[in-house]
Amino acid sequence: MGEFTEKVKGNTNEAIGNLKQQSGDAETRAEGKKQEVKGEAQQAKGEVEGKLGNDI
Repeated sequence: MGEFTEKVKGNTNEAIGNLKQQSGDAETRAEGKKQEVKGEAQQAKGEVEGKLGNDI
């Protein structure tokens, strides 16, 4: 179940991060980039959990 949860969180953070990056405010764009990278990391974690299965 952790795999699915991490992937959903990752997709959500990426989407919100992308929206923030489209803002005209430099601070919000920077925050959006951080959130997008966080989402990518969460998705990667979900992929690893999925490949390892119950071994972790």
